[in-house]
Amino acid sequence: MGAKMVDFGGWDMPVQYSGVLEEHHAVRQSVGLFDVSHMGEIEIRGPEALKLVNWVTTNDASKLEAGQAQYSALLYRPGGFVDDILVHKISADHFFLCVNASNQDDDYRHIAASALLDGPSDAELQNAGDRYAQLAVQGPRALETLQKLTPVELASIRYYHFVDGAVAGAAARIARTGYTGEDGFEIYIAPSEAVRLWEEILAAGAEFGIKPCGLGARNTLRLEAGMALYGHEIDASITPWEAGLGWIMKPGKGDFLGREALIKQKDRGIARQLMGFEMTGRGVARDGYEVYVDGAPAGWVTSGGPSPTLNKNIGFCYLPSALAQTGRAIHIMVRDVPIPAITVPTPFYSRRKPT
Repeated sequence: MGAKMVDFGGWDMPVQYSGVLEEHHAVRQSVGLFDVSHMGEIEIRGPEALKLVNWVTTNDASKLEAGQAQYSALLYRPGGFVDDILVHKISADHFFLCVNASNQDDDYRHIAASALLDGPSDAELQNAGDRYAQLAVQGPRALETLQKLTPVELASIRYYHFVDGAVAGAAARIARTGYTGEDGFEIYIAPSEAVRLWEEILAAGAEFGIKPCGLGARNTLRLEAGMALYGHEIDASITPWEAGLGWIMKPGKGDFLGREALIKQKDRGIARQLMGFEMTGRGVARDGYEVYVDGAPAGWVTSGGPSPTLNKNIGFCYLPSALAQTGRAIHIMVRDVPIPAITVPTPFYSRRKPT
């Protein structure tokens, strides 16, 4: 599928353009461009916008400065994930949430119901996904590529910060965020500008060998970087403690949805934990495969596949906490055959920092 065939009207992201491996290596070594317009956006405005955001999310949005973003989560009262999200602070009375595509309407209803039942009344909630398209420019040459198209000094934007400016003459929110483990930018624009900017960015990155990238490379890149995917590592049955995301939990900020259940879970002990693993035998672990420890079933694979960067077969799995130690020998049932693997620290891959 060629770059000119992207259908921004339907927000369909292809699995691949030129091939998953080629696209993956382009992002790790130079620059890639993703159409992530399928992601959702929810806006919260008003005098009590912060109060509502802090009531429905786990992280502490009061610590944000204007122009800063944070990774956070929406939880059900029992502590499981409604979604994992990015919270952007536009101003003291305006917050912008980027949410997962398939969850946008559910997230909106969840926040709206929470506001009515438990939260503040002086905040306006907008399901704003149809007002935004989103393009992600990711990789070591992302800054050089995008800088050609914007007067915004991109190097001055810190990681997990953003600026409202312009890209190729179009109004844009430019965030230094991403889902690949590389440096890069996520750009929020009007849908009417998406096709033009897609072509402009591809032209700007041509000298660096930019590649349009699909869902396949997005998944291999985020897996190497140790990033959770909703419906795999996290869902309504999984809590942040279990998923290794306790760092986005801020019980000290005051009450929020799921807080009581999470405190109780931590007090009584966390029964299972997410672990990374590498295959030491010949085989590829896939989502849902059973994990054995000492000959007995113990857990399941949440994500798995080849790592193009590391040339290994890697993945995530849940194990009982008593068995969840780095360096533990495990077996994964691949087509009813137990294939050896070993638990390892995550992320599997971390980009080299500039010297």
